Amino acid sequence: MAGHGTDRHPHGADRLCEAGDRVYSRAVRRGRVPRADAEAVPCLLELALLHPDPDDMGWLVPTSPQEVMTRLLRGMHEEISASQARVGDAVAAFEWYAGLGGRVQAPGEGVAIRVLDGLPRIRAAMDEATEACATEVLTVQPGGIRREDELSEGLHRALEMRRRGVRMRDLYTHVARHGQGLHNYMELMGDAAEARTLDEVVERLILFDRKVAFIPANADRTIALELRHPALVDYLVTVFERLWRLAIPLAAPLPETGIDGITHRERSIAALLAEGHQDAVVAERLGISVRTCRAHIARLSETLGAASRTQLGVRIAQVGLDGPQRAVELLPLSDPGRESPTAR
Repeated sequence: MAGHGTDRHPHGADRLCEAGDRVYSRAVRRGRVPRADAEAVPCLLELALLHPDPDDMGWLVPTSPQEVMTRLLRGMHEEISASQARVGDAVAAFEWYAGLGGRVQAPGEGVAIRVLDGLPRIRAAMDEATEACATEVLTVQPGGIRREDELSEGLHRALEMRRRGVRMRDLYTHVARHGQGLHNYMELMGDAAEARTLDEVVERLILFDRKVAFIPANADRTIALELRHPALVDYLVTVFERLWRLAIPLAAPLPETGIDGITHRERSIAALLAEGHQDAVVAERLGISVRTCRAHIARLSETLGAASRTQLGVRIAQVGLDGPQRAVELLPLSDPGRESPTAR
């Protein structure tokens, strides 16, 4: 009973729920209330604000407000005293550690790798790096269409960097082109930011002034690594620059595939299927849903005239969708008398 009441009324005597306030006020005014009136507010009995009338167990009488206040103040005093004792213990302990003689470097003073556990610590470190940034930010943003709330959350920081003359370059997947939010964001940033897209990109990466980098350390991105080792940061900058050279500017159209009826995205899907990846992996790497991926695979099969996944694999190889783009003639699967392009 007590546990049930606590779940429904998670509060103390200093902040009663609305129903509890009504019943306790009525009890103080009238001197007692029927037990049935308190059935919906078990918190009053659990907090000892009401107790049975010794003359009639069908009624409940209130604890006086003065007694309740005294009890609350006593509890607060005990909590404050306990907190002060803990603070004293902590200060004494760390003063003893500080006296051991070694100097521990603070974050930002040459620490090569720092683990940031939890979103609050990650955001705090990112905010610190953003404020210190003076020249350039490089980012890789995997996934598909960027949500409006994601873009809005970082907009004020980006505009502040733009005001300071910081230049930004962002890499996205081609799928991100279909989100109007990204185009609105880039328009607001003006010539301070430039975006390019690829079929797929590496995991999330943010680089500030080519001095500090942030990368995720787990799948749900609730742990991150802050990297300041020059060799590591230089390596990540090199990765970014090579991807940047391969990427297509956001304002430019995607190139034609060279095969009628095959879109750029379907060509990307075909290349990953040819590598042996399952639908879910293909979808994740291209930043689309599994359902959308399968719809494209179905269209690809229809366009190439493949009745099964096995035939689709053969067709993908025949028309050259499994490698660098090249123009080839589409051959029928059932014609053994003609030479396959893959055999040349």
